Amino acid sequence: MPRRVGTVIFERLPEFPGLAAPRRATSGSACFDLAAAEAATLRRGAVTLVRTGFKMRSPAGTFLEVRPRSGLSTRGVLMANAPGTIDRDYSGEVRVPLTYLFEGTYRVEAGDRIGQLRLVEDLPTRFRAGRVAPVASRAGGFGSTGR
Repeated sequence: MPRRVGTVIFERLPEFPGLAAPRRATSGSACFDLAAAEAATLRRGAVTLVRTGFKMRSPAGTFLEVRPRSGLSTRGVLMANAPGTIDRDYSGEVRVPLTYLFEGTYRVEAGDRIGQLRLVEDLPTRFRAGRVAPVASRAGGFGSTGR
């Protein structure tokens, strides 16, 4: 069975004409890398919206998700709302909200990979009131499966 292909339309903002399109780092990568369009300085405890220089529109029945990069987390850089959702009807620039955990500052340079972009299928969904039967082994909530 042939794989379905989703096409994301992207628009470079005029002030960033040379930006490369988001791309997978390897053929086995699950997501597309998002890079910073310009330099930014992250400060401990503050959220900085780092520009990507792109507007994007996902195909009907999908949305885009921005996920953090694990390599940044080892340097104290986290995505403040991970994962971030880009609704299909959002038409502004994609920005990645980053925060820094350590003392001092962290410098993001233009071209640094700051997030990962994933196309997600958005299934038609409805909610119906009813009884939710408990599953004894998972009824405990947060941390119910142990360490």
